[in-house]
Amino acid sequence: MSFLRDALDCETHGLTVIEADEGWDGLEHDHEDDGQEEVYLLIEGEATIQIDGDQVDLASGDAVRVDPETTRELRFTADDSLMVVTGAP
Repeated sequence: MSFLRDALDCETHGLTVIEADEGWDGLEHDHEDDGQEEVYLLIEGEATIQIDGDQVDLASGDAVRVDPETTRELRFTADDSLMVVTGAP
């Protein structure tokens, strides 16, 4: 997982690149306190994201936007997956 906010000198925008294998799990979280919405773009591989308890399956090229107050939890279901996550208030 590479956090690029500081490297790009971003003040409010976050950018993260995740390279993961099957079984990589993210933490369930929301951004209600900081008002950050996020977009998850799967470049390669397969993943699922739980959004307020509903599972969304992602294939290469799929993207999903998540509101700040919505809980989300990411899981990769294929080796050599690559995802870009971007977020801002």
